[in-house]
Amino acid sequence: MLTWEIVTWLLLPNFFREYCSMPYLKSGDEIRSIVAKYTQAQTVWLDTEVADYDTRNPRLSLIQILDDSTDLTGESVYILDVLDQPEIVTEFIDTIMVNSSVEKVFHNAKYDLRFLGKKKAKNVTCTLEMAKQIPYYVLPLPNYQLKTLAMTLCHFQNIDKQQQSSDWGIRPLSDEQIEYAYLDCIILAQVHLRLSELTQKINFDAATEDLTLLGEKYVELEQQWKLLKSEFEHLQQRIKQAMLAQNLSETSDFKLNSYERTTTKVPFSELVRLVETQNVDLDFDITLTKDIQKNLGDNLQQLAVDVSKTSSLRLTSKQEESEE
Repeated sequence: MLTWEIVTWLLLPNFFREYCSMPYLKSGDEIRSIVAKYTQAQTVWLDTEVADYDTRNPRLSLIQILDDSTDLTGESVYILDVLDQPEIVTEFIDTIMVNSSVEKVFHNAKYDLRFLGKKKAKNVTCTLEMAKQIPYYVLPLPNYQLKTLAMTLCHFQNIDKQQQSSDWGIRPLSDEQIEYAYLDCIILAQVHLRLSELTQKINFDAATEDLTLLGEKYVELEQQWKLLKSEFEHLQQRIKQAMLAQNLSETSDFKLNSYERTTTKVPFSELVRLVETQNVDLDFDITLTKDIQKNLGDNLQQLAVDVSKTSSLRLTSKQEESEE
């Protein structure tokens, strides 16, 4: 069985040069042939590389695709060179992206879908969005980059993202660029599997939840949170006061920013006068606060009032109520 330490070694670039056959397809016929195979896949893991990505006219350069999550060598990863082949891209979209029977997994899918079908794409999973849906206490990360997720969840090391911003419009591509393109699909598949496992762990059946146990945990955390919140706010005040007293706007850990908030007010009667004398169109809805309704009194009945109601649930512990 492969351990993550062995996997880390396998992911070193020299391994690819020596052992991996690197299925890198350039011709339209080769690409069409392999794409047809993926219509039978249940899930594919995808990535793209884009030429001129920082210009107004970005061009899709590569599509990387993997359909075997157990492949940690890259032998099942195909790189499809679609630079300046819009008809091939269109066929890929029509064959794979709009095919609802094939799950397509991306990291930051919103970016890739700009080039691969946009809103027409069906059955798309985004590992970036999956990670964001997992509570911070379960997955405490400084960011949700694929590299960060891979290092945290899969213990991958030595992940070099330097080629990400390289020139994907040049041909031939360098060995380093091709190696980078292969790695992302492998990493993505492993991250997706780990995120799926975490998602299953945090999903509970609300109908069978033990409210007694949940309540005990809630009260315990509530007390800890009150202590931490109090200490945190007190520290904030001390730091701000210390920086002001020492005439510091920045330290190695903090930056003290000042800002002003401008509020513009006018008597309502002035608005009425403006409408009557200057024929200004101010026909828009105004939210009537409780104070305004009180001041209007019975006159409120003479207005064409639109009343809408929304319902929400607020959880309050009985201990909190008894303290009030």
